[in-house]
Amino acid sequence: MSLVHRLTCACGQVTLIAEKAPIASVECYCSSCRAAGLRLQRLPGSRPVLGRHDGTRYVLQRKDRVRFAEGHERMKAFRLSPDAGSRRVVADCCHTPLFLEFKGGHWLSLYGGLWPTGTLPALQMRTMTGDLADPSVLPDDVPNLKRQSGPFFLALLKAWIAMGLRNPQIKVTGEINA
Repeated sequence: MSLVHRLTCACGQVTLIAEKAPIASVECYCSSCRAAGLRLQRLPGSRPVLGRHDGTRYVLQRKDRVRFAEGHERMKAFRLSPDAGSRRVVADCCHTPLFLEFKGGHWLSLYGGLWPTGTLPALQMRTMTGDLADPSVLPDDVPNLKRQSGPFFLALLKAWIAMGLRNPQIKVTGEINA
């Protein structure tokens, strides 16, 4: 598997380069990701966001290992509410969801739909399954965690320490409504 991934929006105007191994490859079932996924995939031309059981596929990558090669000016913020602590970033050219960024976070949750067919890192865990009405519908091929686990947070902490406890800022101008 390549350790450099060239990821583009659906129309190719926005390009991100993700380098080196990701922190984790997950599917999130929290209420926030499901609500955002429903709204984002309704945008004209948007790629599907939610999977079979309404989970959102992410690849968590250190911020210092993601470069914005083309179309940075096309990136627009989407928030579920004006006071939301997290933002999702979308390419305004074709409404492709690009990443989720938590306020103060040192990583980006890159949307799984960005990966070309056959290159998406293997799923390692499902998180926040406790938010589902019936989590028993999920397959048991990977851990189905009710919340984030200790090992999950430990992986994030190790990544942050490796980054020198830095939190690179990503400037995004403008917003998109969904």
